[in-house]
Amino acid sequence: MSRYELFDRRGVELWPLSQRGHDLEVADCLPLGPPEPRFEHPELHGLVERIVTARGQQRPVILMMGAHAIKLGLSRFLIDLIERKWITHLATNGAGLVHDFELASFGGTSENVARWIQVGQFGLWQETSRLNEIARQAADAGEGLGEAVGRILASQPAPHAAVSLAAAAWRMGVPMTIHVGIGCDIIHAHPNCDGAAWGAASDTDFLIFARSIQDLPGGVFINFGTAVTGPEVFLKALSMARNVARQRGDMPRDFTTAVFDLIDLPENWRESTPSKQESRYYYRPWKTILARTVAGGGQSYYFRGNHRQTLPTLWAELVG
Repeated sequence: MSRYELFDRRGVELWPLSQRGHDLEVADCLPLGPPEPRFEHPELHGLVERIVTARGQQRPVILMMGAHAIKLGLSRFLIDLIERKWITHLATNGAGLVHDFELASFGGTSENVARWIQVGQFGLWQETSRLNEIARQAADAGEGLGEAVGRILASQPAPHAAVSLAAAAWRMGVPMTIHVGIGCDIIHAHPNCDGAAWGAASDTDFLIFARSIQDLPGGVFINFGTAVTGPEVFLKALSMARNVARQRGDMPRDFTTAVFDLIDLPENWRESTPSKQESRYYYRPWKTILARTVAGGGQSYYFRGNHRQTLPTLWAELVG
């Protein structure tokens, strides 16, 4: 037992979602189609060619994303890429799972944080707490969070399962892994939260992710708007994969990485990384995904732009 006093979650009061409202509803999800205007970048075609080559050779395309792609209404583009087998593994954080689950189950997600934090009700909604029950079931069954939620949303099915990434991934047999930090997501504040269950199920997802990274040589890893979770999880999984490969006399280096984000990088970002005295040193996608992990054999790309332009443009380039 801890020597310190704990907060008692049993005293937290949950309200129904009907009192919350949604910042994003199913009707706000964008239909498939190229954006206007399209995202333009001289190196985008190079990344597309590498994705096409990877899939033609049965190599993986792993996409790690933050939750913002869902909040921007881009779920249909990711689902279509999964269904067309352009994406072979989808990974996100706990917030991505929450938004996907709420959108599929209740037709809307995201809330007015500034309003609800003032009265101590941010994130504390009754219906969303079902995710805690699913996490416990996943832990008991030895499942990952993504597969457990996807299986339930697809099999029941949820009222709006057609816009669920987890349901699409489950249908297609594509891993969707959820990489959770306890305390980062609204369901961790609910009275029925079991931190051990979340940890166990997310640990399973991490091992599923690391197994996918073992197959990355010849493939592509794409980081969409996740500045901390994506780079850090990728870094550890790649080290694990290389450790095991090294013992067989191998060292996987021949793969492609790409980052889509909003941070300005210098034109010569491939030639050097910032020193520890610069603030951009702490922007992990640059030093981790674009530099360190591809040093000695890989290729990296950086695309600065709004997800509502970059993701639909990438989709349009791939599907023709």
